Amino acid sequence: MPEPESRTALAPVPGEPLPLGVELTPTGHPAVDAGLARLAALDGVPTDAHVAVYEDVHQRLADTLAALDRD
Repeated sequence: MPEPESRTALAPVPGEPLPLGVELTPTGHPAVDAGLARLAALDGVPTDAHVAVYEDVHQRLADTLAALDRD
């Protein structure tokens, strides 16, 4: 008996990254939301490509926090 379509549609493809399916909620702060958008773009991308994006987002968030402290 074949599996229901909903189960076969979710079957992982060997060797390909799986999407995390994490829903991101906008914060209303443009710089923070831009960082979240960069993280959302990683969904389904091989993990070895994540490090550079994580570092970039971390730096952007640190700069945003530093700017808030200056204000």
